[in-house]
Amino acid sequence: MNNKQSPQSETVAWTGIVSDVALAVAKGGFGYISGSKALMGDALYSGADAAAKLSEILPWRSEQGEKHKYLQRISDRRGNKEPIVAVLFSVLILMGGLQVAFSAIRDLTSGHLSTPGQLALITVVASILLKEAVFQYQYRYFKKIGDGSHAAYADSHRFSLYTSITVCMGISLSMVGGYVDWHPLLYMDPIAALLAGCLVLRKGYILIVSSVSGKKVQELPSEEAANFIETVQRVHGVIRVEHLKALEQGRYVNLQVKISVNPRTSVMEAQDISECAIKLLQHRFIHVGEVHMDVVPYDPGYPYKSNHELVDNDIPTLLQ
Repeated sequence: MNNKQSPQSETVAWTGIVSDVALAVAKGGFGYISGSKALMGDALYSGADAAAKLSEILPWRSEQGEKHKYLQRISDRRGNKEPIVAVLFSVLILMGGLQVAFSAIRDLTSGHLSTPGQLALITVVASILLKEAVFQYQYRYFKKIGDGSHAAYADSHRFSLYTSITVCMGISLSMVGGYVDWHPLLYMDPIAALLAGCLVLRKGYILIVSSVSGKKVQELPSEEAANFIETVQRVHGVIRVEHLKALEQGRYVNLQVKISVNPRTSVMEAQDISECAIKLLQHRFIHVGEVHMDVVPYDPGYPYKSNHELVDNDIPTLLQ
């Protein structure tokens, strides 16, 4: 199953990166042609989005096809390579944001303003529609497979949408100012460019802080962990999942699980059940990192129904 899901998940992730790069190139080119500094600022934000996603996806791609080896070295690899790439991208994003902001301020202070062409407005509207379509595709996919990163996608997309809407309003008002010959409205395009530059600076700052201080760990809600519980309960020998805690760290999810088995199950059998559950979780959900599995005997004082018929064993065993 993992062989089918892994390429698909990579394809979904790369779809977002490629679309951001394409939007950055298109908006940058059309922004330069139409004379819209705001659209060029929006182009830089799309490029920053692509760089941020690329800094996250590069480390795990280098271990494609070697899932278990990767899981053993996940801390070292992400601790060494990802911050370097992320810091490099962060510096470039910050420099670009400062350039856009200073250029907008220079236009505002010089007073030499021009009306953006219609191509700028068409481009930003088309980019909003395309960006929303790609986001819905990614969000629905990762939410369907139980990937906790869909929340991060939503948060990142929200600020990207804010930037594009701000730019769209600035371009529209500036064009209206040109049509009605009202000079103050011409300032809206460089003002929108200045706001876009500030949002780009925010993007770069967040990326460099997260790369230096590490990813924030947060617990996934119970509804997000339901897929993990259902998967563990399918394992032959598991009576019940007593406890499951899913901790999201960046694009990965670490699990703490406690399962109960038949009290007459031997220690070796319980260990095999635990290993089978861990392998199934990591095989089905490619974003699952470390899994800590505790096995306890089911309380014999209460009746239960197992998910299989256990073979009677006359030899008494003790589960530690």
